[in-house]
Amino acid sequence: MIYIVVLGCVVLCVAGLIYGATIAIKGETSQVEDRLQALTENNGRGSAKDPTPSLLASALDETPNAIEHFASKFLNLRKFLNQAGWEISPTKFLGIAVSVGAVATLAYLIFSPIKIIAPLVFAFFFFLPFLYAFWVRGKRLKKFGSQLIDALDLICQALRAGQSLPAGIQLVAQQMDEPLGPEFKRAYDEQNLGVSLEDSMSNMTDRVPNLDLRFFVTSVILQRQTGGDLAEILDKIGELIRERYQIWGQIQALTGEGRLSGIVLLALPPVLFVTMLRLNYDYIMMLFEDPLGQKMLIFGIIMQILGAAMIKKIITIKV
Repeated sequence: MIYIVVLGCVVLCVAGLIYGATIAIKGETSQVEDRLQALTENNGRGSAKDPTPSLLASALDETPNAIEHFASKFLNLRKFLNQAGWEISPTKFLGIAVSVGAVATLAYLIFSPIKIIAPLVFAFFFFLPFLYAFWVRGKRLKKFGSQLIDALDLICQALRAGQSLPAGIQLVAQQMDEPLGPEFKRAYDEQNLGVSLEDSMSNMTDRVPNLDLRFFVTSVILQRQTGGDLAEILDKIGELIRERYQIWGQIQALTGEGRLSGIVLLALPPVLFVTMLRLNYDYIMMLFEDPLGQKMLIFGIIMQILGAAMIKKIITIKV
């Protein structure tokens, strides 16, 4: 049984390496060529003499393939990568994930005597790029939320100075850094290309899942339909966002002990496993060779996952 598992892992790793190498060698079409092709195929909306990046060009250029269609059943990978700020195609990202898992599994099969858990090693390193992308995405969205307060202040100042709302959005796009600045610039460019301001702002809320941004966009849409002092409305929204951040900081301070306890409890079993593996190899191998040990190992992994979910549920308080 162990030989079958090892053989399957080796075949999977070799296939993953070939797949990753194929994608790396093949590469992607250069950005200038992509833009030119998209502009020439845009039914007269763009000119091949103007290869500057545009919203229409990027939208036409990103054609999903069979792999992306399959991945979209579980996760909108293209949108996920865009929210992380990565300009990489989903197919190439999946190739990187498979290559990382294959290389790590081959190294494990070469240097480790416990061959039976090789599939778990491949699964862990395959999902490792996804975990890193999730961390980068969360950090980027958090920075977007912190920048939104200053963006609202800029728009209020522009409105009180007699400028229009699109001019205020353009000011934010020029003054603010990544990630908020490029998102507002995209919304400004969309309405310059003929999309209504309400639709361009709604599209931004689809790209950036931020509750405060939804408050801002909803207030803008309602104000344009019913009227009112938009600057005063945005001032109140900014005050609301500041109070929410203050309450969130207090919650983080109060739940710090719970988060630290969760980290210790979740890290203790793997650390203890590695320690016992070094001290008493035969004792640990009973978990893989004995039927009762295998059941105990599966039960322990399930309880570990349930415990992590429960701790996450306890320390996560929405504001």
